[in-house]
Amino acid sequence: MNKNLDMRILYEPEDNLILVVDDTTTNLEIVFNILTNVGFKVITENDGKKAIKRVESRLPDLILLDVIMPGIDGFETCKKLKKNSETCDIPIIFMTANSDTDSKVKGLNIGAVDYITKPFHEKELLARIKTHLQLRNLTKTLEKRVAERTAALSSALKDLQESQLQLVQTEKMSALGQLVAGVAHEINNPVGFIHGNLGHASVYFQDMINIIDLYQQHYPNPVPEIQEEIAAIDLKYILADLPNLISSMKEGVQRIRNISTSLRTFSRADSDRKVYCNIHDGIDSTIMILKHRLKASEVRPDIQVIRDYDILPELECFIGQLNQVFMNLLANAIDALEESNVGLTYIEIEANPNQILIQTTFTEDKNYILIRIKDNGVGMSADVQQKIFDYLYTTKPVGQGTGLGLSIAHQIVVEKHAGTLEVNSSRGQGSEFIIKLPIQ
Repeated sequence: MNKNLDMRILYEPEDNLILVVDDTTTNLEIVFNILTNVGFKVITENDGKKAIKRVESRLPDLILLDVIMPGIDGFETCKKLKKNSETCDIPIIFMTANSDTDSKVKGLNIGAVDYITKPFHEKELLARIKTHLQLRNLTKTLEKRVAERTAALSSALKDLQESQLQLVQTEKMSALGQLVAGVAHEINNPVGFIHGNLGHASVYFQDMINIIDLYQQHYPNPVPEIQEEIAAIDLKYILADLPNLISSMKEGVQRIRNISTSLRTFSRADSDRKVYCNIHDGIDSTIMILKHRLKASEVRPDIQVIRDYDILPELECFIGQLNQVFMNLLANAIDALEESNVGLTYIEIEANPNQILIQTTFTEDKNYILIRIKDNGVGMSADVQQKIFDYLYTTKPVGQGTGLGLSIAHQIVVEKHAGTLEVNSSRGQGSEFIIKLPIQ
């Protein structure tokens, strides 16, 4: 079996396309030959501008990018690619003869996944490419699974919405609460497993590092085969980078656990009696669930959520039902902001950003809590304000609103909590909903 066939089997290119960008023809030829010999599909460019155009016309699976080039250098090219939503996920490995730490840190901070130092070592080059292509393919697989699960959940939610008219007379939104609680539970179990194992993995890695250190102390001059393997895998880099990998994985798992906690807080099942709860936790969990609607898109920047919380005591309430109120009011605020954006450019919206202000405080007599949710959206006329809490009344087009959300919110606040729900608004000036709840 010849060398090229050995390398092809070892690195399993799987039709991956790699873009190599370097202003030196010799370097391009060297890298092109190394990669094509093992079966990779390779395209090349000799400057940053051409590379960006090439990427926009055909997305590669990985980019090898020279740092020092005429025109726009590698750093600037990387920044431009990372700003584009179509190209931001492509892994970029910098190629450079400069191995100083500052340059590496700069490259990694702007989105690169790795560095390869010139002159190239063929095995190291292929090993690093293989690693990042595997991570890329794993990410794509995970994204596909998440999309499938999201589609399934969206389908379940759609079915739930279609039966909402019947549910409102009985369990109201309890089915939705059970759904969200179930999702949180399903997320929490595997995440808890991963989180627990990461701790053990960290200990195991440290033990192995300690063993390697001992071997190096007692056998400072290993046999040539071991020396070659240490150089090939860049053992020093691996030992330094392993703790960082474990740390980043722990951070990612913790973010998922926070989302799971928010889902469980939002979907908290109400008993037949009130319990003491932190109102702010309910509001925050609702914001977390709506976060996908608050994020920036191609047509507008982020919707800014400004929280101005007073120091409040725990409130005796049906927190699950109040979470439904927060969900309805915040979702309506987002709808009003999106309606106000119609006909405006991104820059115009950015100049007068979409905002939702959430403020909690006491009344002057300290007997009530006030929760204000205010947006700077389209606002409402006086006539609409008089009907806004009526059963089945909606200003949205057919198929986009049931007219149940605010009537249910009003019922929960007034009938279940002996409070009040009012609205202040005017056309073009936004709307403010004010929830007033007794402390005792």
